[in-house]
Amino acid sequence: MAGGTVAGAAVVGGGTFTALATGILDGSSPPDLLDGIPRSLVLSLPEAGGADPVPPLPDQLGEGVMSAPSPGTRIPFTGGTVDPQTVEDSIPTTLPFEFKTSGYRIDTELPEYMRPWRDRPTTWSNVSPNTENVYLDAEGVIQYRPDWDTPGYDQPVTQIQFALGCITSYRNTTDPERKALFLKRARSQAKRLIDKRVEARGAWYFPYPFDWYHPEHSGVSYKAPWYSGMAQGEAISLFIQLSQLDGITEEERTLYKAAADGTFASLLRGDNAKPWVVNKDKNGYLWIQEYPGAIPGTGDYTFNGMIFATFGLWDYYVATGNELALKLYDGAVTTMRDHFGRLRQAKWLSYYCHTHRVPTKGYHQHHINLFRQLHWQTGSPVLAHQQDTLINDYPNALNLPKGSVAAFAAGTHTLYKLKTAGAPLYGWSPSMHDAQLATKKVTFSRATQAPVDVRRRIEGRGIYYRISAGAYAGWWVGEYYPKVFLRGVHLPTTYRPQRTATFPPNVSITCIRFGSDGTTGTTKTVKFAKSSNAPFDRRAIVNGRPMVHITAGGLSGYWVPAGPVLTDGH
Repeated sequence: MAGGTVAGAAVVGGGTFTALATGILDGSSPPDLLDGIPRSLVLSLPEAGGADPVPPLPDQLGEGVMSAPSPGTRIPFTGGTVDPQTVEDSIPTTLPFEFKTSGYRIDTELPEYMRPWRDRPTTWSNVSPNTENVYLDAEGVIQYRPDWDTPGYDQPVTQIQFALGCITSYRNTTDPERKALFLKRARSQAKRLIDKRVEARGAWYFPYPFDWYHPEHSGVSYKAPWYSGMAQGEAISLFIQLSQLDGITEEERTLYKAAADGTFASLLRGDNAKPWVVNKDKNGYLWIQEYPGAIPGTGDYTFNGMIFATFGLWDYYVATGNELALKLYDGAVTTMRDHFGRLRQAKWLSYYCHTHRVPTKGYHQHHINLFRQLHWQTGSPVLAHQQDTLINDYPNALNLPKGSVAAFAAGTHTLYKLKTAGAPLYGWSPSMHDAQLATKKVTFSRATQAPVDVRRRIEGRGIYYRISAGAYAGWWVGEYYPKVFLRGVHLPTTYRPQRTATFPPNVSITCIRFGSDGTTGTTKTVKFAKSSNAPFDRRAIVNGRPMVHITAGGLSGYWVPAGPVLTDGH
């Protein structure tokens, strides 16, 4: 058959795509892969799919050891009033050093839900927290403590993230009482940061007033006061976002803008003096160090902390248009893109940092979510592809939505008992390694379904489901489309701008327009004599396999298996 016709329509972000036209169906008759399972089951979707939940924010201090500072420790708090003009005049007008960039631009017109921190509201039930590690002091400022019996300390990242969540909730709620309390909490955190700031090198820094070390990460050992690039970048987001709210006074707006200016200046001071949070590695890449090293040019090179800090540069540039902020942002994103190979561990959990390369399930899903946001902010298909790769390596292993079911084709299937961590997530444990305990073969005379509560990669294997009820409760079964698959749409990802899928020549690909629950959808099998392109706006696990959603041409509205097509960004 002939290749698809060229539509020549422009794609946001540059380039063109070839819209797949009608009249390109493959005339051959491929083998019936659905033998043993009703087409109505495979080609329809349940009414509700499973969203990809955002993981809880990581605890910056959770795996370390906190202790009181040595007697006589002095922290040079600046305090006092703020002169906005003096702060603005102190912002450096040059970069601290040259570093690698790629020409990334910032999308200043992102929809509200795609902007930094909008996915992390503080819940009403957590507006006045009191747990083993965090509580509010008499001024409504969150304090961090190692346990119930130890006094708490100001911890900048905890305070900033709590405040940013309150700002998001302030935007989202219409209840006046709740709105007022969310704003009050955000103001209180900002005031504490401003009151406890340290002004040095013409910039604002936010000190950690306690000693702390990480037992597994050599070199991550600090005596008070110490500073974190993650806190510096996130504080910029806090001050900028507060300054944009309608519920603050003009005097407060001026103060918060000045605070953002002072904090931004800290990212323009290199590691040639102390304090510092920004350096360049031996290959010329920019780093915002969550954990700066004791020696200039050293640090933990932590991936998630750097990206969270980079979001502050996004906020600052959108608000001010400062070209140095854009340059820093460009350099930071270039670093993350080019160090992806150091972050990624194929078919398993990604690494926490560049220095120690410790895999951790607590941060892998954060990496997925953070690379997704970098794609939105830049429009880069490379960053989108890197996000997709992380999803394939180790998809989000949080519990599946209630009511999730896996379909089984008629025939024989192998079930497994695995040694995993217990409820509620039945996740991977470094001491258990998903060890196989038993196997069982079961045969069904006709297609059936079973409730499942977990979908995740098993160490050294593929993707498996945990059966949650019935005769085989507690057993795991491998994902193997179309013989065993999770029904519905799961782990959805939206792309901005849309991306391009390339259909390879002389390959038959069956595309599906799914029907609603119980209603059989339609299929088209296509094959092209030469490569043909089509735009897609979404990717998800649809009935047990990665698929992309086509938005133009003869396949508009169809889902296409991601395996046979080449997506841009490789």
